Amino acid sequence: MGYFEACVFMLFIATLSSFTIGDPQVPCYFIFGDSLYDNGNNNDLVTEAKVNFPPYGVDFPGGPTGRFSNGRNIADVIAELLGFENSIPPYATVSRKDIVRGVNYASGAAGIRDESGQHMGGRISLNQQIARHAIIILQLIDLIGKGSVAPVQEHLNKCIYTVAMGNNDFINNYFFPQYYNTSSLYTPEEYAEILVQQYSKQLSKLYEFGARKFAVSGAGYAGCAPAMMARYETNVCVDAVNYAVVQFNARLTAALVDLESKLPGAKFIYMEPPLGYSNDFNVTDQPCCKVSTTIGEGQCVPSQVPCNERQNYVFWDAFHPTESISLVDGAAVYAAMSPFYASSTKLSLPSEEHLISDA
Repeated sequence: MGYFEACVFMLFIATLSSFTIGDPQVPCYFIFGDSLYDNGNNNDLVTEAKVNFPPYGVDFPGGPTGRFSNGRNIADVIAELLGFENSIPPYATVSRKDIVRGVNYASGAAGIRDESGQHMGGRISLNQQIARHAIIILQLIDLIGKGSVAPVQEHLNKCIYTVAMGNNDFINNYFFPQYYNTSSLYTPEEYAEILVQQYSKQLSKLYEFGARKFAVSGAGYAGCAPAMMARYETNVCVDAVNYAVVQFNARLTAALVDLESKLPGAKFIYMEPPLGYSNDFNVTDQPCCKVSTTIGEGQCVPSQVPCNERQNYVFWDAFHPTESISLVDGAAVYAAMSPFYASSTKLSLPSEEHLISDA
């Protein structure tokens, strides 16, 4: 374990020991994103973008859940570090009583643009995720607001919102001309500008719905993913892909500063995706599992035995990180979000007597 990873691990352990189970550092956590954060929302969709089969989940209690990982994903790690007893449940299966603590809306193959990922089948775009959040808010008005919006708005103002979108707008849109025409319509710079303009409107909509604490991740440098290198028939990172991502992330950073200046009470923290990891993760260009040639691009062959030394791999399948990488990335996001929770050691949730029964 390298120095940085050792520090991250120590942060993870120290944080988990600093609070008692059931006392999260914030009252609620809402998650918007794609397959890096999806924990089961795609399982019942007609889509190639779902992974509720082994070897996915080989290191997760209970086995496959729909997470695009051998174990926990970034959202799981953040939730643990924030002190939640359990992972934030997916919208697809969340119970009414659990929505008070948050909901995970993330969906594999989803993008900022509605059409991104459509060649894979069903997915829940960011616009659709926001629409689902509106439904949850209506339920919260009934559950904790007793018909009043004000208590719900006060509750939502205290929540953390992680938003991680944009990957599929490149992987499964701009750089897939067999299915999409965006690369013939726009230069990388123009496309980045259009994406960020739409993304800014979507983040503003979440603000209108009560969000104030945003942790927004830039798009990942997918040009270095094994699946993208295979698509371009090369054994090195695809510079064109990473260049387009740089254009997007630069504009997103500036847009978040602008949004924070225009939206009273809002705080935006930008997370720059890493370009690499320590040498302890010494397998950087190969997936841990055997990759299928018949189902979703880059996904594991069902029921095949994966590699043994998963802790040394960056990639679990040909697009998604191993749990070990998610531990590093999740801890980094958690640390960056400290302004959202550092001032509070314990925050109260609505007590059961204030909840309206499902009956």
